[in-house]
Amino acid sequence: MEKRIKVKSQSGTEVEILGPTYDEGKPAGADPWRGKLKSRQDMLRYLRTAERYWFSNDWFGSEKRKTPA
Repeated sequence: MEKRIKVKSQSGTEVEILGPTYDEGKPAGADPWRGKLKSRQDMLRYLRTAERYWFSNDWFGSEKRKTPA
């Protein structure tokens, strides 16, 4: 699984780095979010909440910042 690749660094010396360290494939049992939301009202409520989370200045809890980013 652990592949090592030799590449040249910026200084010109050859160094050994790790290659891909993940298992290829797709996760099993992943449900799309639409499968969890049955009605149109549920989908709209989900989207409104997400929009409020990303584009609002009145956040709650640990997300609230004193100065905007």
